[in-house]
Amino acid sequence: MLSIDTNELEQSIEQIIESSVNKAIEKHALKEQLPPLLTRKEFMELVGISNTKCNELFHREDFPVIRDFGHPRVPTKELMEWISFNTEWSRKHFTNQDFKSVI
Repeated sequence: MLSIDTNELEQSIEQIIESSVNKAIEKHALKEQLPPLLTRKEFMELVGISNTKCNELFHREDFPVIRDFGHPRVPTKELMEWISFNTEWSRKHFTNQDFKSVI
């Protein structure tokens, strides 16, 4: 017979919820601290990439970069959406239509 310790189960659930809430708070805090448009340098520092990788991303058709201000700028909101959509898990589990309805 299977025996479940309800106290242990409750503690596990509380830990999972607390971890999820903390991650959501950190994500929200990061979004609030970032400017609406990132410079090339700010973008490279934020994601921890070199100039070569930045050039590669800036020339992708699907990457959110604006060139209308004299120098390329990356819109922060669209960058976060692009990152979420381009994670391996998202590609496997969402269609493009599903993803747009989630954001």
